[in-house]
Formats: sequence, C-alpha cells, structure tokens
Amino acid sequence: MKKVSCIFISILLIISLAGCSPDFNGSRTGNDSQFIMKYTAFNTTDSQDLLVEAGDKINAKIVIDGGHLSIKIQKGQEEPVYESENVFFSNDFDLDIEESGTYTVTVTGKKAKGSVRFVVENS
Repeated sequence: MKKVSCIFISILLIISLAGCSPDFNGSRTGNDSQFIMKYTAFNTTDSQDLLVEAGDKINAKIVIDGGHLSIKIQKGQEEPVYESENVFFSNDFDLDIEESGTYTVTVTGKKAKGSVRFVVENS
C-alpha cells in the first residue's frame, strides 16, 4: 500500500509540474536607448525607460512566433503615444517623437514566443 501511495503521489506531482509554464525564458537587454528581448516563453510584463529627444524616432520590431503581446509606449502619465493589445502578428514600425522626455515601453506577454526590439534613433 505504501508503494502504491508513493507512485500515486509521484504521478500527481509530475502532472502538476507539467502544467506550469515559466514566466520568462529568454534574454533581455535594456538601457536608456534600447529595449530588446528574445524569448521562448513570455507570460509576464516587463518595461524599460528610454530617453528620447524631440525629433527622434523609436524603431520597433515585433516578432510573434506564438501567443500574443500587449504593447504600450508613454511619457510619464500622459496619454500613450502608442498602444496595441492582443498583438498576434509580427510588425515593424517607426514612432516619431515630438516631445523630449523619458518614455516607458511596457510589454505584456501571454504564452508569447518571439522577440521585441525598441531602439531610439537620433534625428
């Protein structure tokens, strides 16, 4: 009976651990001019502050290999200069910045696989 209980508990443990997915599995680089992540699992929220001058651009490259992302770029508590939810397709774009300041890039993943790249390009 003891052996059967041990086997049963072991099977339950294996099944419960198989259902767990990591919050983040990948690499991340960030500083005041770039925010780059490559991941095989992204199930959380991450953000990076970028210092941007008026006339600069934020170049974005989004690669979606699975799942989806929500992305927001905003200066302080102002209205976001860019916001997109439930992104499930890859996309490249440039965001023209009209006001100097610190812009926070926030990315939230749901079962996401792929990469994101936000780089400040000086004018």
